[in-house]
Amino acid sequence: MTLQIMSEMDVAHHESSGEIKSAMHTWRYRHHFTYKADQGKNIIVQCNLCLPRVNLLSTSKTSTSNLKKHLDRTHLGCEARPDVKRGRKKEEHNGEESRHCQLKKLKAEIISKCMTQAKIDELIFNFIVEDCQSFYVLEQPGFRKLVSGLTEGLKSMDRVTLFTKVDQGFSRMREELMAKLSSIQYVCTTADIWTANNRSFFGMTCHWIDRHTLERKSAALGFSRLQGRITHDTIAGRIHDIHVAFNIESKVQTTVTDNGSPFISVFKEFAVEGPESEDDIGFYENVSAVLEGEPEQDMLLFLPTVQRCASHTLELIVTEDFWQAVSQGPMCQLHYSTMAKVYSLWSKCHHLQVGMDAAEEIGKMALVVPAVIRWNVEYCAVQKIVSLTERELTELCARLEVPRLQQEEMAFLKEYVTVFHPLAFALELFQAEQKCYLGLVIPTVLSLKNKLNEQKDSATYFGDVIGAIAVAIDVRFQELFTSTEAKIATATTPQFRLWWMAASDREEMCSLLATEASQIDPGSITEANPSRNVTTIESEDDFFSYGSVKPAIQIQQRGVMDEIRKYVEGTGKSLECLQDFPRMKHLFLKYNTTLPSTAPVQRLFSQKGNLVTSQRNFLTDDYFERIQLLRYNSHVCTLLTE
Repeated sequence: MTLQIMSEMDVAHHESSGEIKSAMHTWRYRHHFTYKADQGKNIIVQCNLCLPRVNLLSTSKTSTSNLKKHLDRTHLGCEARPDVKRGRKKEEHNGEESRHCQLKKLKAEIISKCMTQAKIDELIFNFIVEDCQSFYVLEQPGFRKLVSGLTEGLKSMDRVTLFTKVDQGFSRMREELMAKLSSIQYVCTTADIWTANNRSFFGMTCHWIDRHTLERKSAALGFSRLQGRITHDTIAGRIHDIHVAFNIESKVQTTVTDNGSPFISVFKEFAVEGPESEDDIGFYENVSAVLEGEPEQDMLLFLPTVQRCASHTLELIVTEDFWQAVSQGPMCQLHYSTMAKVYSLWSKCHHLQVGMDAAEEIGKMALVVPAVIRWNVEYCAVQKIVSLTERELTELCARLEVPRLQQEEMAFLKEYVTVFHPLAFALELFQAEQKCYLGLVIPTVLSLKNKLNEQKDSATYFGDVIGAIAVAIDVRFQELFTSTEAKIATATTPQFRLWWMAASDREEMCSLLATEASQIDPGSITEANPSRNVTTIESEDDFFSYGSVKPAIQIQQRGVMDEIRKYVEGTGKSLECLQDFPRMKHLFLKYNTTLPSTAPVQRLFSQKGNLVTSQRNFLTDDYFERIQLLRYNSHVCTLLTE
């Protein structure tokens, strides 16, 4: 108390003597400091709260911000009460806290209310599953400290708890998925085999179209380990077992696979031939079950119709058929010399240690280096090289010490990019998932042929190659062009209808649609969307109303041919217009549920690059499968309950 009175008298003395003319005499916290001396435009004071340690502080005569910062940083929570000259009552400030203390308490209250242990466990579970993190992350001291520091003392779950939650999440996901599939009439599955680190896995995804919104939905059904020799019996058994496990064996329209021999041979070998195979369902006896001592049981495994991957077919055309045409043509030497330099450039960028200057130059040019052996990735990389200026490319080759591309070689690459751009675009269409249907394939392939033929006469280097690729398209897609299912799928897609067909074939197609539509069970036809019948005022004709119904034929009263005619004559390209044609909508759901590509199941394998590592080798095959299915299905199912 004596020290405080002395400090106030000292400051008052210097104020009255005119030695200082500062903001101190009006500051509410001046009782915490003792004036010591002037120093030009500043004054020197001693902090009373730091005593007995001598702590001299400097502040401007016209500002006390430095002193306020000192109080906030060093003496947080001190009684910073105004002096008596401001007329405040002492008891009003005894319980006053600084703004920082209030914010700290508010933060603690928010964390205590929002960040419960259950919420922290849910966030950690999603972190492990969605990002494919190792379970050992939970045992790391740094991770535990991070969780404890961010949550004000809450703990991270251990691995035993995580295993329990994986079991609970998997059970809940499976129940929800089976409930969704039970209400679906048509589904399509995609299957593929993936091998990494001497471990093989069989993956399968399921796809359907929502009958109300016409949106594509997807889910993963299997990611199981394949042990031993992979045979036809093994593959067919996995396909059948997964279909039966989810009770969709009678709903699967097709199973989409690549053009590799394992899958194609399975369906060829065990498909039923003859007049009784109208549904095109293959079956065979489970040889392994018989050999294991159950000869009396007739184990029949049913296989649905197989649909070859259209994107893989295009990949084969642009690799095998393209290379064969190039090797037999006059530009063989030019092609090999050009691509050798391009691959050398990519190899230097990807593998060799380059200097910082070269690395910065590569980053500045945003050079694409293909890390995946796929043609469309390679095409994008060539496209990026062509986009570089001559000066940039010359400097880059010099820095990386690779042979420089000559003028003729650059012209060759530019024509390569121009000629095969339609093919790259077609591949992108086929590898989509949400807006890709079987009805997209025939119009895409026909348009691709037309665009390639348009460039044949003007091409300098690729004229003969274009002709060879056009022939390869006819050969490899011949089965699709003659497929009744593919034609119906295309005809029921509003974007194409019958515009892609020759005029002489359209009447026959209408008859085929009428035959299919007449076989539909009336109970399975959904009514037209009521929201589309609401009258909107867009013109004067829409405004005037006289209380009578317009003489439009109701959809429910249309005949089959009448509905087909009106649909064929329509011009709308959106799927929404199918709501006005219930029979066409039903046929669309039936035939366009099929995907033209195995891209979804490939994404199941390749979405993360660290799926199978040494840290995950300790996981059993069952838990590894559960983690992958939980990750893929997180957008369609609830993983955890509160």
